[in-house]
Amino acid sequence: MLQSILITVLTSSGIIGIFTQFLLNRLKNAERKQQALELGVQALLRDRLIYQYDKYKSKGFAPIYAKENFENLYEQYHKLGANGVMDSIHEEFKNLPASGGEPL
Repeated sequence: MLQSILITVLTSSGIIGIFTQFLLNRLKNAERKQQALELGVQALLRDRLIYQYDKYKSKGFAPIYAKENFENLYEQYHKLGANGVMDSIHEEFKNLPASGGEPL
């Protein structure tokens, strides 16, 4: 009787342990994928911001629609963190004249 109770408890604990380990592994994998997605989106946003900056810096001005787009991209990029040099690029882009006129 005691032996069957002990076997039942040990078996149940083993199944629960295996299930818990399975769930933890799935959670870790999901976290890794989420981080990869966030870093990938951040890299794409950074690429587009730099592209826009280079394009309009060489022209010496940026149309209003380009400034609005840049601001939207930068806002999302900034929310993802780790901005560094992009903060100064953002400031320089904001100071470009709009369509050959004054900065916005």
